[in-house]
Amino acid sequence: MITLKDFMEAIQYQITDTDRYLWDCYGPNAMHMEYWNGEHDGSIIINCVFDTKDQTVYEVQAWDDLNGNEYRWIHPAYIEGVAGEALRRNVDFFQSIDDKKFIDIELPEDIMEKATAMVAGDEYDQRIMVQLDLSYKQEHMLMTLAHEADMSLNQFVDYILRLKIKELQAA
Repeated sequence: MITLKDFMEAIQYQITDTDRYLWDCYGPNAMHMEYWNGEHDGSIIINCVFDTKDQTVYEVQAWDDLNGNEYRWIHPAYIEGVAGEALRRNVDFFQSIDDKKFIDIELPEDIMEKATAMVAGDEYDQRIMVQLDLSYKQEHMLMTLAHEADMSLNQFVDYILRLKIKELQAA
């Protein structure tokens, strides 16, 4: 999971704003902390919601105005609570701002990698990391198929996932 130390390192210890988190889904000790690069055009905003008592990081958002991406990671133990409170407040759980939707990220290392690169002004992989749990037999079969297609395993899995997404979108 993400720690406050991870977040602070990603934003290079540059806190630009803090305030109490106003939703109830994370409990009474929830606090919001933010980094903003100070730019109005091309803004980068990285924020997190954490617990002031036990330092649990509940949520991290990374907004990249230049690329039009608004990523969000929510601690898996709290997703249902956030979605429930959004429903009670009549707020679209997927809605960000300006009619944009969050790009939800499951893997903590993915959001932190993106956030770190954004703050540093580096390019980053805008694709979403997906964790696959494969048996040895499945992995071997995929490596064989990737080799036959003259692709790396990652390229081949990316190709398969993109085909499946197109198929689902067409349905």
